[in-house]
Amino acid sequence: MDRSEKEQLVASLKDAFNETTIVVVTHYSGLTVAEMGDLRDRMREAGAKFKVTKNRLTRLALEGTRFQGISDLFTGPTAMAYSQDPVAAAKVAVEFSKKNEKLVVLGGALGEKALGVDEVKALATLPSLDELRARLVGMLNTPATRIAGVLQAPAGQVARVISAYGQKQGEAA
Repeated sequence: MDRSEKEQLVASLKDAFNETTIVVVTHYSGLTVAEMGDLRDRMREAGAKFKVTKNRLTRLALEGTRFQGISDLFTGPTAMAYSQDPVAAAKVAVEFSKKNEKLVVLGGALGEKALGVDEVKALATLPSLDELRARLVGMLNTPATRIAGVLQAPAGQVARVISAYGQKQGEAA
């Protein structure tokens, strides 16, 4: 990798750090290519990204960003997961690390707040932004469906009464 490629990589990482909400730092030593592919697919499905980068270049990219407090985590075979959703990257990384001990969560950052391993795991237990939106829509829709049911009930009762009255008149004739 020549100097211009390194400069481009640092610039693209800096852009990624400026556009993301959370960064989770992991050790990935021993993961196979298939396992890495599976992890990347899971991240992509959740709206997150998983990237293996050179530690020195990543520390350079972290300078001047709100995530610069986690630069000391980038030692050894590290990779980072990041996303706009404050829960997605943490959730996928923690779930994957439970099933595969080769991926070890080291910590991360949510905005300017550095997170330890336990804090990342706690964050992973929260519902994602999409799940929260779905719950909110469900809570808003429930009263509307109840109101519609209540409004339709009297009309149905009136129709049944008229139908019964018509049948009674038909039998009398």
